[in-house]
Amino acid sequence: MPTSVGRKDPNSSLNRTPVEALTPPPGSWSPARPAAPDAAARAAAAALQADRLRDRVQLLNRLREALRTRHYSRRTEKAYAGWVGRFLCALPPQQRPQEVDATHVSSFLSGLATRHQVASSTQNQALSALLFLFREVLKRELGSVEQVTRAKLPVRVPVVLARSEVVAILGRLRGTPWLMASLMYGSGLRLLECCRLRVKDIDFGRGEITVRDGKGAKDRVTMLPARLTDSLTRQIERTRKVHQQDLAEGLGSVDLPHAFDRKNPAAARLWSWQWVFPAQRFHVDETVGERRRHHLHESVMQRAFTEALRASGIAKKASCHTLRHSFATHLLEDGYDVRTIQELLGHSDLNTTMIYTHVLNRGGRGVRSPLDAPS
Repeated sequence: MPTSVGRKDPNSSLNRTPVEALTPPPGSWSPARPAAPDAAARAAAAALQADRLRDRVQLLNRLREALRTRHYSRRTEKAYAGWVGRFLCALPPQQRPQEVDATHVSSFLSGLATRHQVASSTQNQALSALLFLFREVLKRELGSVEQVTRAKLPVRVPVVLARSEVVAILGRLRGTPWLMASLMYGSGLRLLECCRLRVKDIDFGRGEITVRDGKGAKDRVTMLPARLTDSLTRQIERTRKVHQQDLAEGLGSVDLPHAFDRKNPAAARLWSWQWVFPAQRFHVDETVGERRRHHLHESVMQRAFTEALRASGIAKKASCHTLRHSFATHLLEDGYDVRTIQELLGHSDLNTTMIYTHVLNRGGRGVRSPLDAPS
């Protein structure tokens, strides 16, 4: 029976991990059998279930391998594996993954919109995961899914902070969170782009920051605010001392992109590749079995921003990404060309940047309210 809006069904496949999603919840199905099956029948049913479970685990492993071969991000891999796992759980227990077709996919996607009432972006992500499964793993076209009940696509404008509100929030941040928030607002960085900055990406002489492997695996160049030069220099000097201490202890290695450490094994310990905002603790990289220092986790910045927003008394549903929205909007208010802002943000489509024209204080069309007209 569908759950009511606002309540979570503990047996729902949407609330389970990819591994849990491979095992149907208790009571969700039971194979047809006589009232008192003998031992042979029970053993056969258990063997069939184990065989189906093994097929699904192997399919998930093939999916992950295909994603990594094509250099998809780890977050995409986690999301796609989660949706494929939930889709496999929704299939009848006797259904082999190789036998599914567009009918099963349409039923699953429609259920997301009708029973689980997910957002349209969530439903599209599930569809993208299943399309990848069929095309790149199962090596066959999915076919038509036009009968899918689509979640309604909302039309929203981004939340933007006023300049005074940005000042209020930054005034309640200290240390590394203050510097990171200032960079996100002053340079238009995404949260993860800021966390993943390396020493070599900062060019003080040209006043530039190079964003490597941003959203869509794209590089771009944005400005380095002159007001942050001294603060960022001190942060890098603190990072240098931490790195020198790590080297003295036989550590000092960081993760490198796209197996670059195999091409240049010494690069992982070079100063230029170190994170600008390193984490305080080490982690064990399972791929090489080595203790490494990761960059500062994004949740640290998220918690600090939430506390600063609450302390400032600003009644807006803002997040770290709101600083990037405010960066673009305030540049438009200052009269900068929308094409320039598009390049600074790294948008492929100008229409993505144009959405900020709808949140300008003076209105996208410069219309003045009749209530403000002189009497």
